[in-house]
Amino acid sequence: MMAAVQPRLSIIIPAVDEAEGLATILPALAPLRRAGHEVIVVDGGSRDSSRDQARTLADRVLMSSRGRARQMNAGAAAASGEVLLFLHADSLIPGDADAAIVRAMGTSCWGRFDVRLRDRGWPFRIIERFMNARSRLTGIATGDQAIFVHRAAFERVGGYPDIPLMEDVAISRLLKTIGRPACLRQKVVTSTRRWRANGVVRTVVLMWGLRLAFALGADPARLARRYERG
Repeated sequence: MMAAVQPRLSIIIPAVDEAEGLATILPALAPLRRAGHEVIVVDGGSRDSSRDQARTLADRVLMSSRGRARQMNAGAAAASGEVLLFLHADSLIPGDADAAIVRAMGTSCWGRFDVRLRDRGWPFRIIERFMNARSRLTGIATGDQAIFVHRAAFERVGGYPDIPLMEDVAISRLLKTIGRPACLRQKVVTSTRRWRANGVVRTVVLMWGLRLAFALGADPARLARRYERG
């Protein structure tokens, strides 16, 4: 009896001035590339060496207008895999991510991983646990959790809404109309650089305020300007 062919993953990484992060995560994705999956970096106009880093360590490097939603949609349009995995340039997925996603795809058309913040401070343990519990309860995923989705489901909802912020929340809402997400307990390890730069309490208050405002219908462009100001 022939073994079932596993679906191919297309790992799509939006980047703007992320040379340092790409130098870390792209080598870590090499085993998945050797297993037949592809890595696509979509650059939104970097002024550092991001594209140079990606050209030697990714299967494809694309240029796109800046904006995470636009960059990820551009990557999805060029992808050849049956399953799309969207990964931030400062995040590391678990080594068995492909096997975990294949298992999840048996019962769900999309999902996400739990997140672990890359810092040893106890406040980050509380924050990450709350993020994971909230996501599991609401069925809303964040980009930090490495959203994955079957191509057919992604196309059915029209991809990421072209908004400058909260695109992860927006596509989660759309995908929930098709089915609940698979909430994997394997962890994506992601950077705490924004938390460290702006302060833990200030960042928590900011992000909750932005999420609430978005839920109440605020203009994503205005929210994006507020986010950039920190």
